[in-house]
Amino acid sequence: LILHLLSKKRMYGMEIANEIGKRKAEVPNPGTLYPTLKEMERKGLVESVKEGNTRFYKITAAGREGLEKAKEFFVQAYGDIVLESM
Repeated sequence: LILHLLSKKRMYGMEIANEIGKRKAEVPNPGTLYPTLKEMERKGLVESVKEGNTRFYKITAAGREGLEKAKEFFVQAYGDIVLESM
């Protein structure tokens, strides 16, 4: 979900948390979100830049590739379920 959100625009941490909250009905704990973002950055999926007191995150080329692979996997794994429910 984080990569999907960042594929649309760069975002700061609480903005990401609030968008997740809109979709999941629960805002993630900063103690979970920020370590996840740091790990994603370590893996090269996202990068961050600090502007003033705010750190913005954006998806990298590797992150976009990972997102596309995840989408393909989802369609392969669950496509029949989606089609059956239509």
